[in-house]
Amino acid sequence: MNLGLYPRLALTGIRKNRQLYFPYLLTCAGMVFLYFIMASLAASPIVAEINGAATTQILLDLGKNVIAIFAAIFLFYTNSFLMRRRQREFGLYNVLGMSKGNIACILLWETLFTAAVGLLGGIASGVVLYKLAELALVRIMQGEVTYSINIVWSVLPKTALLFGGIFLLLFVAALLRVRLTDPIQLLHSETVGEKPPKANWLLGLAGVVILGAGYYFAVTIEDPMAVLFGFFLAVALVVVGTYLIFVAGSVVLCRILQKNRRYYYKPNHFVSVSSMTYRMKRNGAGLASICILATSVLVILSAGISLIVGINDVFRQRYPTDFSLEIGSYSQLTEEQEQTLRNFASEGLSVENENTRTYLYATGILEDDSLQFSNIYEENRSLSGYWDVYILDLAEYNRLSGSTATLSDGEVLIAFNNETSAMANLTVESVGTFTVKETVPYLTVSPGSLVSIYNKVVIVAEDLDIFLPLLDIAEAGDTQTIVYYTWQYSFDAAESLEKQDAIYREKQSDYTETVASIMGDVGYYSSFDSFADSRNDYYGLFGGIFFLAVFFSVVFTLATVLIIYYKQISEGYEDAARFEIMQKVGMTRRDIRRSVNSQMLTVFLLPVGMAGLHLIFACFIVRRLLLMAALDNMPLFVGTACGCFGVFAVVYAVVYRITSNAYYRLVSAK
Repeated sequence: MNLGLYPRLALTGIRKNRQLYFPYLLTCAGMVFLYFIMASLAASPIVAEINGAATTQILLDLGKNVIAIFAAIFLFYTNSFLMRRRQREFGLYNVLGMSKGNIACILLWETLFTAAVGLLGGIASGVVLYKLAELALVRIMQGEVTYSINIVWSVLPKTALLFGGIFLLLFVAALLRVRLTDPIQLLHSETVGEKPPKANWLLGLAGVVILGAGYYFAVTIEDPMAVLFGFFLAVALVVVGTYLIFVAGSVVLCRILQKNRRYYYKPNHFVSVSSMTYRMKRNGAGLASICILATSVLVILSAGISLIVGINDVFRQRYPTDFSLEIGSYSQLTEEQEQTLRNFASEGLSVENENTRTYLYATGILEDDSLQFSNIYEENRSLSGYWDVYILDLAEYNRLSGSTATLSDGEVLIAFNNETSAMANLTVESVGTFTVKETVPYLTVSPGSLVSIYNKVVIVAEDLDIFLPLLDIAEAGDTQTIVYYTWQYSFDAAESLEKQDAIYREKQSDYTETVASIMGDVGYYSSFDSFADSRNDYYGLFGGIFFLAVFFSVVFTLATVLIIYYKQISEGYEDAARFEIMQKVGMTRRDIRRSVNSQMLTVFLLPVGMAGLHLIFACFIVRRLLLMAALDNMPLFVGTACGCFGVFAVVYAVVYRITSNAYYRLVSAK
C-alpha cells in the first residue's frame, strides 16, 4: 500500500471533521501558548527585578505546573469526543480491508499533524505575545516598564518535550481504544445509546451529605492556620458532592419530569427529557465539570479583584504612617536610647505627625480567666488557643482611643478582637489577679497585628510598671516564652514617596548595626518599615496574585466553553438521525427548536445555578483567607463576587445561545 496514503487519509479525516477538529486544534495551541507564557514569566529576568517578585515567581512556577496538569487532563477529555465521533469511520476502514495496524498509521499521522499545529501555533503565538504578557504583569506589579524583547529561549525545549509527551499518550490511548474494539462495534458505536440509568437515590443522598459537609467546613472553620487546610478539604468535598448530585440527581430529575404528565407529554418536553434520560450518566458528569470550572472562575477572579482593588486599604491599615521603627526589649528603654533611635529614624526627613507608644507584648494562653506565658508551646494545641496579648497603661490607652476612662487599684480594662465572653476577673501569671472593670471595644495597638494569625486581647492597667514582672519570665532564658517591652516610633514625611524610598534604602544598609550599638547587651528584636518600600513589595506580591487569578480565570472559562461546545456537537450528531425520523412522522422545525430550547434550558441552568450556590458558601472561607492578607472588607468581596457572577452569567448565556444554534443546525439539517 502506498505510504503516501496514510497522510492523505489523516488530512481528509481532519478536514471532513473540521467542526470538531478546528476547536481541538485551537485548544492544543492554546494550552501550549498558556504554558509557554506562564513558564517564561516564571523565569523572566525582568520580572525577577521587581520588588516582591520572589514570591510571585514561585507562584508563577506553581501555576506553570498547574497548567501542565490541567492541559493533560483537558486534552484527554476533548480528544475523547473526537475519538467517539471517528470510531464509525475507523470501523468502516476495518470492514473494507484495513487492518488495525493500518488504522494505527492513520492515527499516527493525525497525531503528528495535530502536534505540529499545536506546538508550532502555540509556541509561535507565545513568542509573539510574550512581551505583551510581561508588560501587563510588570505594570500590575508597579515595576519599571522596559520595551526590550527578552524571550526566555530555555522554555522552548521544555514546552516541546512536555506537550510531545502528552500527544504521545493521546496516541497510545487512541490505539488502545481501537485495538480493544471489534470492527462491528466501531461501525455502530455512534448509534449505540446508553442504557437508561436507574435513579440512585442513595448515591444522590450521599452527594447531598458530602456537599453539606463541604459547606459546613466553609462556614464554621475558625482556626486561622486551619483555614488553608479547611479550604482544600471543603473544595474536595464540594467537588465530590457536586459530581454525585449531578450524576445521580440528574437522573432523579428526569424521572420526576417523566412522571409529571402535564410537563412530560408535550412535544418540546417529551423529546428533550427522553433523550436526556438515556445519556444522563455521561451528561451529569459533563454538567458537574462545567459547574466546578464555573465555580473556580468565580472564586479565583472575585478574590483576585478584591485584593488588587483593596490593596490601598491593606497598605494604610498595615502602615498608617510613612515610617515606623519598633523595638521589642527585655527591659525598658532609657530616654537616651529612645532619643537616639528617633534621630536615626528621622534623619534627613521632614518629620510630620510624630507619634510614640509603649506597651508590653506577649504570646500567651487564655484559659478560664487566666493568662499563662511560661512553657506555652510544650502542649500539642491548635493555634486558635494562642493569644497576642497587648498591655497598655491607662494614659496611653486614653490617648490612643480618645476616651477618658479611669481605673482604681487592682482594676483593668480588657478588649477582645473576637466574641470572647466577658469576664469578671483576670489572673496573670507572675503578676496577680485583677478585677475587670469593663470590656471595651477592641483597639488595634500595633498595625503589625493585622497580619497575625492569633486571637488578640488588649489589657489596660493604671500603670504599666505593674506588669513589668512579666519581663523576668523571658529574661530567665525560657526560649518558649515571648514577652517584650515594646517601643514604637512612627511619623509621616513631607518628601515624595520616591525620595522617602531612597532615604529608607540608605538607612537600611546600616540599620542592624546602628540598632545593635544603641541597645547594647540587652536582648531585643527590631523592625524598621517604610510605607514606600512596603508598598512596592505589596504591589509586587498582590499584582502577581491578581495576574494569576485573571490568567486562570481565562483558562477555566475557555475550558468551560469548549466542554459545552463539544457536548452539544457530539450530542447533535447522535440525535440527528432521531430527529430525522421524527420529522418524517410530522415534527416541524418549530417543534425541533422548542424541543432544543427546552433541553438547553433544563441542562444549562443547573450548572450555573449550582455554581452561584457554591460561590455563596465560598465567600465565608475566602474572606478568612483574605484576612490573612490583612484585607478585611467583606462588602468589597461580596460586591466583587456578585459582579463576577453577573458578567459570567452573561458570557454563559452567549455560549448557550451559540451552542444551542449549533445543535439545532445539526439535528434539523435534513
